[in-house]
Amino acid sequence: MSQEYPLEKIRNIGIIAHIDAGKTTTSERILFYTGLSHKIGEVHEGAAVMDWMEQERERGITITSAATTCFWTTSYRNNDENYKYKINVIDTPGHIDFTAEVQRSLRVLDGAVVVFDGVAGVEPQSETVWRQADKYLVPRLCFVNKLDRMGADFDNDLNMIKERLTPNAVALTIPVGKEANFEGVIDLIRMKKVNFEGQLGEKLVLSDIPEDMKEISQKRRDELIEKIATEDDSLMERYLNGDTNFTEEELRASLRKSVIDYKIVPVLCGSAFKNKGVQLMLDAVVDFLPSPLDVKPVEGDNLKGETIVRKADEKEPFSALVFKIATDPYVGTLSFFRVYSGRLTKGSYLLNSNKNSQERIGRILRMFSSKREDIDDIEAGDIAATVGLKNTKTGDTLCDPDHPIVLENISFPDPVIWLKVEPKTKSDQDKMGEALKKLSDEDPTFQIKTDEETNDTIIGGMGELHLDILIDRMKREFNVELNSGKPQVAYRETINGTAEAEGKYIRQSGGKGQYGHVWLRVEPLERGKGFEFVSQIKGGVIPQEFISSVEKGSKEATDKGILANYPMSDLRVTLYDGSFHDVDSSDFAFKIAASMAFQDAAKKAQPAILEPIMKLEVTTPENFLGDVIGDINSKRGRIEKMDERMGLRIVDSLVPLSEMFGYATNLRSFTEGRGTFSMEFHSYQEVPKNIAEDIISKRKPTAKE
Repeated sequence: MSQEYPLEKIRNIGIIAHIDAGKTTTSERILFYTGLSHKIGEVHEGAAVMDWMEQERERGITITSAATTCFWTTSYRNNDENYKYKINVIDTPGHIDFTAEVQRSLRVLDGAVVVFDGVAGVEPQSETVWRQADKYLVPRLCFVNKLDRMGADFDNDLNMIKERLTPNAVALTIPVGKEANFEGVIDLIRMKKVNFEGQLGEKLVLSDIPEDMKEISQKRRDELIEKIATEDDSLMERYLNGDTNFTEEELRASLRKSVIDYKIVPVLCGSAFKNKGVQLMLDAVVDFLPSPLDVKPVEGDNLKGETIVRKADEKEPFSALVFKIATDPYVGTLSFFRVYSGRLTKGSYLLNSNKNSQERIGRILRMFSSKREDIDDIEAGDIAATVGLKNTKTGDTLCDPDHPIVLENISFPDPVIWLKVEPKTKSDQDKMGEALKKLSDEDPTFQIKTDEETNDTIIGGMGELHLDILIDRMKREFNVELNSGKPQVAYRETINGTAEAEGKYIRQSGGKGQYGHVWLRVEPLERGKGFEFVSQIKGGVIPQEFISSVEKGSKEATDKGILANYPMSDLRVTLYDGSFHDVDSSDFAFKIAASMAFQDAAKKAQPAILEPIMKLEVTTPENFLGDVIGDINSKRGRIEKMDERMGLRIVDSLVPLSEMFGYATNLRSFTEGRGTFSMEFHSYQEVPKNIAEDIISKRKPTAKE
């Protein structure tokens, strides 16, 4: 089967935003205007198509990224089929606890639409998702939403985007009317007013720009043209000679190139809930965001460690990255994948190059949120799902067995909170292990471990809401009832000094013995750098084959810290001397010797305990500001800055996670239910001495002597 849509007419995009910016409502309008749904599902009514999980509909938030495929003909082409595009849309969660969903989606997308609340502007999670998109070099456009709400201010949002996120932002549309009088937009390329008529805003009506808006519209168009011309040499020459009479096609073509190169970020506006502006945003997606042909060919390693390139071409060997695992109640385990090269037909066998195991692709599914359609094949540049893969996890590469490649994996943050769980009954005990495994396969930030001393099951995640949702899913989807303990903070240990130590492991018992001997130096690294290993061995003092064993032994030794058994990080281990025995030396002996040397050195290197610090933003009426600040100070918090927005005060601070349990209830209590907050992980920082002593004393029964 030939490619149904040529690659230049495919768009793989994500909808990303801060929680409550209207991201899912925007996605619902996309489904409606592209003909995928015949009625609009509303988040506040619990009927959103993209929020298909029960918990999502009850809580009115997105928990898991939903993938869907839709088709769009640009509104100004009068439904000309030659301009019809296929758009794979992923609606991602806005809550920081589900940050893995955003990260894994951005890894496989070519472009993104960042949605902003027209009242609140750039919020903390807006900055987080923006940085994540920067990390993966994802071109994007902005949609300022909710302009019908009281206090909405497009200019304020635009200025915040320029100041906090990128100076390359420029308006592509501007609103006509404010708040309740918001009635349409000015399209600055066509220089026309666009109204959205019909019961659901499905009919676009163009008219002349109102007299009272001509001046501001011309000013904004001049800014747009200057920005476009500045990034395009051929237009720049004309612009400098005073010629600004560019055609629509010239402007769109030039702007497209600059958006793909991330030199310009177009900003559009509207109100998804009031059915205004979404069609023009869809036009911008196909006009300006990249197709699979516009992005760099994907790189990976062959099994010899050499870098190879795969182009977005069906004639290339097949390669795809699995970016999400989901448990579907009807078909079992779904594996979502992005195809980077080649073509896949159902019934084919593929190599999972990360696990070196074979997988059979029995079915290929085109996803429409929670619904699906069987297709026979899929080609480069597209996104689909399959069922029944046995050994494949998030981040694994699937490829042609005759042309193996390993694509760059997806990295996820470690949990910041842990919780002890136990089954309520014997029947729950039997089902708990399987349910936990399925959920951890789905969510790489959800981790499970067993306490070696007590044999308790401990689960870890990105926040209280994250673990709360997972426990709720255990009950609903797997029929497993759990009792849970109090949340525990994921502390870490580190060192503040430099120290050296010798590790010698020698065993002789008749036959072949064991001999490993190393000298290690440990020294601190800056926060967030993790673990680093350096070998300074020269002249074969220790053979090359044993150096990796020293690294493994050192790394494994960081799993249990010196003070209270917490994992150690932010340190460098340097192997600088040692010796070996021609007969008795082994990988095992050098691993043990490295572990011994590391522990001795770490004890002498001023060990310290680190705690997760959260970035907290509290919004409160003015009369409760003193209470909010006093409460933050009492929690060892540090006020970073204060702003005013719509008569409310915004307090930004850094607060230890250990002080934040139950904060939602406390804040509601002393602000009479009118205060709100958002919180995300910021960094690990050293715990004050008195609190460190308390943490160590509580861990004494299980800590090493």
